[in-house]
Amino acid sequence: MNIAIREHIVHIHIIEVTGRLEAFTVSDFRQQQETLLADGATQFVVDLSQTEFMDSAGMSALVALLKRSRQADGDVVLVKPTNPAAYRILTLTRFDQVFQMADTVEDALKQF
Repeated sequence: MNIAIREHIVHIHIIEVTGRLEAFTVSDFRQQQETLLADGATQFVVDLSQTEFMDSAGMSALVALLKRSRQADGDVVLVKPTNPAAYRILTLTRFDQVFQMADTVEDALKQF
């Protein structure tokens, strides 16, 4: 799994997750989100468009980010995975009803 972070505008951070977001790789994701939150970031776009697979550990990390950002008056918008299996996990668990979702990073940024 690769994680790339870039700041779009002040306090909107785009987190790109490539590959698998699972128990074996989620610690990197959690570490990055902790660093960003500690630095005062509150608004996030999590780009899952290149995510191939997510398990419960990865989904737990997304929920933790949403909870922490909302506690700081922020929010998280997810970019839908293009992989059908990864997207199906989000719909079966109703994450698509908990998180704001967008088709592209550009569409996600418009939701702030």
